[in-house]
Amino acid sequence: MTATTRPLRILFCSPQIPNNTGATMRLAAVTGAELHLARPLGFDMDDAKLRRAGVDYRDKAATFVHDSLAEAYRALLPARVFAFTARAERLYTEVAYRPGDVLMFGPEPAGIAEQAPYHPAVTMRVQLPMLPGNRSLNLASAAAVGVYEAWRQLGFPG
Repeated sequence: MTATTRPLRILFCSPQIPNNTGATMRLAAVTGAELHLARPLGFDMDDAKLRRAGVDYRDKAATFVHDSLAEAYRALLPARVFAFTARAERLYTEVAYRPGDVLMFGPEPAGIAEQAPYHPAVTMRVQLPMLPGNRSLNLASAAAVGVYEAWRQLGFPG
């Protein structure tokens, strides 16, 4: 499967916890998604925790590191970009996902910066439902929920 035929793309904006990125590398490998990381990163790509969380799937994941969010946009657009944020009113399940869509997530623990979900490159802001009084879901878990819903809608290609 080449990068141009991958059904989905995950974009982490400035991820801080290597375990979450490693787990998401595994998610990308098993679903055929691409993982894009926009610097700055809170860890080194050779971090032991990243390797441990990614296990032997790390080399099977199509992972791209961009020097900034702007550079990531240049590489990914004109794809549709869905910003997963608690500040959205539309649920992630209300989207009809298409091949090549980008699912964007912010860093731990703050989430996407205030202005990022309103960037012109963002097609729509979506949220994962949570019980009241909870701040957020783990980054790798949130990515898995979003990717599996989009992948299900696409018929689990690959």
